[in-house]
Amino acid sequence: MILVTGGCFQGKKEYAFRQFGIRPEEAADGARCPLEAVYEVRMLYHFHEYIRRLMQEEKEFSLEELLERNPRIVLVTNELGYGVVPVDQFDRAYREKTGRVCCKVAQAAQEVHRVVCGLGTVIKHG
Repeated sequence: MILVTGGCFQGKKEYAFRQFGIRPEEAADGARCPLEAVYEVRMLYHFHEYIRRLMQEEKEFSLEELLERNPRIVLVTNELGYGVVPVDQFDRAYREKTGRVCCKVAQAAQEVHRVVCGLGTVIKHG
């Protein structure tokens, strides 16, 4: 598993397509795809929105199941922790949940890349 993270509109998805040789048809949008797609696609972008959808449906993300069923997936997510803390209670919980899930994903990932201005930096390898 590989995690690609960074701020909004920093070129993370395009970086992942280029860096890992993924074709658009091998990827899914976490904001719109069926929840089961995470187990089938090569790349899931907008992973943070996927987590939001799970929370809205009162479901939990299972890192163990993902690693078992789709260990080669590339997850692309926005870093939500640098902005203004939301006033809305659900949005605060969503921001915290996303951060905690991404920490666990980063620990389990073989690689973690941070993208700024379309340029990736490997912050974990191996």
